[in-house]
Amino acid sequence: MSVRAVDNWWARWQAGGRDALLSRPRGRRAGEHQVLSEAEQAAVRQAVLDHTPSGLGLSGQLWTRAQIGRLIFKLYGVRSTEPGVGKYLKRWGLTFQRPDKRAVEQDPEAVRTWHEETWPAIRARAKADDGEILFADQVGIRSDQVTGRTWGVKGKTPVVRRSGNRFSVNAMSAISTKGRMHFMVFTESFDATVMCRFLTRLVGHFDRKVHLIVDRHSAHRSKTVRAWLAHHEDQIELHFLPSYSPELNPDELVNADLKRSLPHTHRAREPDRTRRRDPQVLPPPTTSTPRHHRLLQSATRPLHRRRVNPMSF
Repeated sequence: MSVRAVDNWWARWQAGGRDALLSRPRGRRAGEHQVLSEAEQAAVRQAVLDHTPSGLGLSGQLWTRAQIGRLIFKLYGVRSTEPGVGKYLKRWGLTFQRPDKRAVEQDPEAVRTWHEETWPAIRARAKADDGEILFADQVGIRSDQVTGRTWGVKGKTPVVRRSGNRFSVNAMSAISTKGRMHFMVFTESFDATVMCRFLTRLVGHFDRKVHLIVDRHSAHRSKTVRAWLAHHEDQIELHFLPSYSPELNPDELVNADLKRSLPHTHRAREPDRTRRRDPQVLPPPTTSTPRHHRLLQSATRPLHRRRVNPMSF
């Protein structure tokens, strides 16, 4: 140690004792001497949350650190590096995320009404009727659908062999707020006749009134379905979600999970194999979360019921 360092320690000891010798953080404190003021940072943060880059005269629909740096320069004439912008983003509590999709045709007022008025009213009616609330939707699976990824030589795309005989299998499913799921497998196109068949089998599993929530598919609102409902109004009642709002339907998670969990190593070559219970076509059953359901189990039992863990809506 140099003599000057020892002299400084001795002077500190005489002035403040042992505590004066404790090490302290060096350099600037976090947040000190920032180029942007607190008000400017708040303005940039709010602009990122409320607008897209194209809405503020920049290019693209998604924010990146480079885009936010261009926004800062455009607003305040300050050039920022991407690491510097990253530090601002971390300080603002923002993270890099995959955005959800929303249709431009969606009516925000209708969605607000659903959350604040329609949905609470449905729950109140179901409680008064001692009924069951279910969300329903339909999904289709094609034989030529390829899911997942695989390893291959760089620059050479791997090849997946599939049947040239294209076919599809469809399913109509309904999931309750208590985690109970029902589904029906069919090969024809989804129409009012299929919908009525599903409703008939669905109400057969309940000894109380069912409140079924669906989207505004034309088959759901057809004259045939309305006539069927008129003859079963004491057993089931249909409620409709706002248009272009699939995110409000938790049964969409079942559809997404089904397509994600399709097998990666075996493919069906005929429709019957897709419909029947085959471990090479269907993944093993799980009940850990409501997102793991086995929709297509048996052609001899077209409407199934099973229990899964409850999910909140």
